Amino acid sequence: MKPIKTTETKFNNFVDFGKRFPNEQACREYLAQARWNGKPACPHCGYSEKVYRINDGKLYKCAKCMKQFTVRIGSIFEDSALPLQKWFMAIYILTAHRKGISSCQLARDVEVTQKTAWHMLHRIRYAITNKSFNKPLNGIIEIDETFVGGKSHGMGGGYTQPNKTAVFGMLQREGEVRARPVPRVAGEILKPIIRQNISPDATIMSDEFTGYKTLKNEFKSHQVINHRRKEYVRGEVSTNNIEAFWSLMKRGIFGTYHWTSKKHLHRYTDEFTYRYNSRKITDIQRFHAFFQFCSGRLTYEELTR
Repeated sequence: MKPIKTTETKFNNFVDFGKRFPNEQACREYLAQARWNGKPACPHCGYSEKVYRINDGKLYKCAKCMKQFTVRIGSIFEDSALPLQKWFMAIYILTAHRKGISSCQLARDVEVTQKTAWHMLHRIRYAITNKSFNKPLNGIIEIDETFVGGKSHGMGGGYTQPNKTAVFGMLQREGEVRARPVPRVAGEILKPIIRQNISPDATIMSDEFTGYKTLKNEFKSHQVINHRRKEYVRGEVSTNNIEAFWSLMKRGIFGTYHWTSKKHLHRYTDEFTYRYNSRKITDIQRFHAFFQFCSGRLTYEELTR
């Protein structure tokens, strides 16, 4: 993941962050540069050849359709009464914290209600969702599944727990991870996801789950590590990297959020996936990179429906 190119913004801590974005105008100018790279495009008709700035950049007017718009239109900031300063603070805090931040803590940090902070966090997670993977994973790919949720005493473990949700993941060594909740762990559910995301030229490594058996017929190679026999590494064959990702995600969920509903688990999975995939860049670069994804809206009604 590469940071966007902007009229450069460098800061080393939250004090510097405040100096870089001291007011709403500074935030608007940064957002306009990040979204349009100096060439505003009308969200109503798509025209970008002639767009006027009016009211000190608070508004834009399209010379073609003659409609007015702001830099927020078509982004996660649309229809939000909050200043961009608070949005930028929330984005910086969430993307910089290794284990995320709770809505209660964010509410205190940026001085909003807990309900507002919860909606802000979900809008930010919505933005960093990898909406399109146009390049299949290749090389050595580790696949695995885990279960997220609370425990019901006397109800067994793993998939037998009624309040646990299965999450399936695919990790390319020295590359990115892709993960998503699934209805259940079964070959007919997981194999279409694998085909969609992994190149046929890849080498797949997994545990002994029987649903993966036929993968050797569709991919270059399928290597199996047998956990039931206490086997965890055999040469280069292992699923240790994807299991390490599960550990990071669970520590974040249990340590910071404590509990997530099945309805919203995919959003938290997206958050930790984004953070893992941007692990090789700095917090500042990750903040800049976020604005590649800030288009789109998630209303409170859609979120709570």
